[in-house]
Amino acid sequence: MLNHVMIGASDIEKSKAFYTAVLGVLGAGEPVTHVNDTGHTRLFFIHDGSTFSVSEPINGKPANAANGSTIGFICSSPEQVKEFHDVAVANGGTSVEDPPGLRESNMGPMHLCYFLDPDGHKICGIHRPG
Repeated sequence: MLNHVMIGASDIEKSKAFYTAVLGVLGAGEPVTHVNDTGHTRLFFIHDGSTFSVSEPINGKPANAANGSTIGFICSSPEQVKEFHDVAVANGGTSVEDPPGLRESNMGPMHLCYFLDPDGHKICGIHRPG
């Protein structure tokens, strides 16, 4: 359904290092870097038909996180959910909510983790058994 998600970054090099490490857990490689006509740098992490982008805000205002939003990444196993979380925290992310693990819901069981990136964007790792 989605083509891409783009978030803002206050320090593009810090975000590049963070997301290269974190998304590397899922198999994404180095991002494609693009400088647009206004001189703003954008990073494109392309993997398995999805694109996750990080950009310097083109309006010149500081990047900020959207309150109430979460960006979820599919993990291949419960172990990968934990690794995704742990690599994020080791690279400057902040763990939020419950520790990584199994959650029961009306959508069935799933393994989840949540963390904030260096700019405060809320990220989720999710694995649904079966």
